[in-house]
Amino acid sequence: MSRAVVGERIPVYDVVGVGFGPSNLALAIALTEHNAKAGADGTVTAHFLERQERFGWHRGMLIDTATMQVSFLKDLVTMRNPTSGFSFLAYLQSRGRLVDFINHKNLFPLRIEFHDYFEWAAAKVDDLVSYGTEVLSVRPVFDGDEVAFFDVQARSGGELIELRARNLVMGTGLRPNLPEGVTAGERVWHNSRLLHRVEGLKEADPRRFVVVGAGQSAAEVAALLHDQFPRAEVCAVFSRYGYSPADDSPFVNRIFDPEAVDHFYGAAEPVKQRLMTYHGATNYSAVDIELIDELYRRTYREKVQGVERLKLFNVSRPVEVTETATGVRTTIESLATGVRTVLEADHVIYSTGYRPADPTPLLGELGARCGRDEEGRLRIERDYRIVTEPALRGGIYLQGGTEHTHGITSSLLSNTAVRVGEILRSIVERRDADAERPEYAVSGTGSV
Repeated sequence: MSRAVVGERIPVYDVVGVGFGPSNLALAIALTEHNAKAGADGTVTAHFLERQERFGWHRGMLIDTATMQVSFLKDLVTMRNPTSGFSFLAYLQSRGRLVDFINHKNLFPLRIEFHDYFEWAAAKVDDLVSYGTEVLSVRPVFDGDEVAFFDVQARSGGELIELRARNLVMGTGLRPNLPEGVTAGERVWHNSRLLHRVEGLKEADPRRFVVVGAGQSAAEVAALLHDQFPRAEVCAVFSRYGYSPADDSPFVNRIFDPEAVDHFYGAAEPVKQRLMTYHGATNYSAVDIELIDELYRRTYREKVQGVERLKLFNVSRPVEVTETATGVRTTIESLATGVRTVLEADHVIYSTGYRPADPTPLLGELGARCGRDEEGRLRIERDYRIVTEPALRGGIYLQGGTEHTHGITSSLLSNTAVRVGEILRSIVERRDADAERPEYAVSGTGSV
């Protein structure tokens, strides 16, 4: 492969974003607001590339009764700019529901409503994003021995395109997590596919589901299947004694405050580990108390009626899941007694969370220029920039995958608005500091 070098007079973006979920959407908004005030000399040029054909955020779990677990005030902008025209309140006003929402007296909107808010905001900045575009690789562009730019190669339809960037912002999102040894198939799948699968299953008249997991998604899946399939048995399997409520008390919720990121980032590794242990219940394997109460009411009611369709296998784990010609044979082992129960199910759904997508495969040879800690994790600066060799002039920023350095808000909505403001400020300040470099004479915006 030929070595890309500075010399061609082609347009260069200040920022190319990989992925366009809520985090990079929030960054696109921050850029738009910055440019509206900065004037021509201070404009930050940017473009985002998104594999999906349109904006979408966990569409497979947009259950119509599910609510957000974060306040509407922690939207895409308010924590950064309370006067923004991209706020959730501005969205409500545009939809004619502001008064209705206020009368609702609720901090936590329906998940489908918040998704509609995201789509509304994304439509207002759609000139900054190319949908249906899959990023294939990133190549360094050399100026002598230094990397001056990044060339982002992508495929849109059958066409290969290339964008040149001074900085990359990797917003590659989360990937469904399945336990080791579990392979997804027609009858074994992750809850991220829930709504895509449910309608197609109704004609098959399934008689038993197994739902693995103890968190909010697992509880929501169990409740929905119990509702949608009144002739089916729903077996919930988890290693805890029962569903545990999310710890959302006011003092504990300070773990999501912007200043908590500073505290976490500066703490020693043992302190970071303790904080994650102490406060993991604010987000992981935790369920809203209202849903816990509702599931308990259902199990009690069924005991009274003598027909138990919602069955909880607590302190248990699946030890063998085998697809057969007619279903899935699932062996459940009690962690307390060792007793095993074999269930013949139609489907097994794993609600076992997500893991951050690893950005380094896309970075290619640039990955070897990224710093790693003693555990092999990427080293990240406070401004969410990967620590790289000094020869890289530009920054590679991460939106997600920074929990080990920045804490529990790494991939959550809670701190998104503040985080993108910090990333944008870092990009602008570094650009201003390097403004005398000769390659900045080669500037402008490109078209895709």
